[in-house]
Amino acid sequence: MNQKEGQAQIKLVVVGDGSVGKTCVLLSYTADNFLTEYVPTVFENYTKTLNIDGKEVDLSLWDTAGQETFTSLRTLAYENTDIFLIIYSVIDESSYENAKEKWYLELNEGKLKKVPKIFVGNKIDIRNTLNQNHIQFEKAQQELKNYNALHKECSALTKEGLEDLFQEAARQGFKYYQQQQLFASAKDQPISGNERSCCQTF
Repeated sequence: MNQKEGQAQIKLVVVGDGSVGKTCVLLSYTADNFLTEYVPTVFENYTKTLNIDGKEVDLSLWDTAGQETFTSLRTLAYENTDIFLIIYSVIDESSYENAKEKWYLELNEGKLKKVPKIFVGNKIDIRNTLNQNHIQFEKAQQELKNYNALHKECSALTKEGLEDLFQEAARQGFKYYQQQQLFASAKDQPISGNERSCCQTF
């Protein structure tokens, strides 16, 4: 897809443990496709145009590998990100704990700290059938209040919650993108005469 001149491109990166459905979430949303077998990170960078508050923006979606062996490669994708999705499976307690204690912490360092983040509980369509001790939305919502991030749920299979998730992600990412553009513009502004005189030493 060709980006229109002057149209904002928002970079969205997904992280999370392997097999939580990161690739399925992206493929289901962008290509109306669902993988029936687990294949680590087959999703390629894809751009989808959305209308956010009356403005068209290009949402550039990036998949990442959750395995430790790909850590150095994965972190290279974090550069210039406008919004992160931290995905966990609602039927996998360890993936939820890792979302909080591993993935959030990895994204809460240095300049990444200010980038907006959304915790995403995936596989809600099977939460009651495959694991009776699934992660309850209310429980996660309460616990995640202690983190500087939003919390959403979805199903890559049924698409429940997907549209709302990516609309909110694009909105948060676009807001951050605009802030960064204003900051960059301010840095490039020449200092006025009055401002220069104020900066002079006595």
